[in-house]
Amino acid sequence: MEKIQLVRPAAEHVGQLRELQRELREAGDADAFAGCSRLEYYEDIAEWIQFVCRQEKEAEPGKVPSDVYLAIRQGDGRLVGIIDLRHHIDHPILGLWGGHMGYSVRPDERGKGYAREMLRLNLENCRRLGLEKVMVTCSRDNPASERTILGCGGVFEKEVPVDGEYIRRYWITL
Repeated sequence: MEKIQLVRPAAEHVGQLRELQRELREAGDADAFAGCSRLEYYEDIAEWIQFVCRQEKEAEPGKVPSDVYLAIRQGDGRLVGIIDLRHHIDHPILGLWGGHMGYSVRPDERGKGYAREMLRLNLENCRRLGLEKVMVTCSRDNPASERTILGCGGVFEKEVPVDGEYIRRYWITL
């Protein structure tokens, strides 16, 4: 795995975000857009960037403030994934099964360790935000994400049923 950095979405990323959006749609798996802060619903990527910038300070009704980061490979500047960070989980869904963050890796970049590195780097963002413990979740049917969480210090708490499947809750102490 080549070195990555987490950066905030900006106008310079519009083209790569459009490509990522298309690839995630084509991948078609249930968790394809996890951590993408509703990217799947935006046709205008510039509008999406404005939306995520607003969410950093003041969340829309029923949501919590969050930061979205793009994982950019340093060697070639390629967008390899997206990860978000919810400032708190004092919310009925986030506190039960959504957790503090979600992440997605570009389909052709999966299995290379990028998700683990994205999560590790985002834990630094959690520390800067003052969080001491974070909940990260994954579907029971997503062993790759489970390995990512465990590899970053996740401790299994329990499973919760959600819409006919089971979500596994893990806690990472910072």
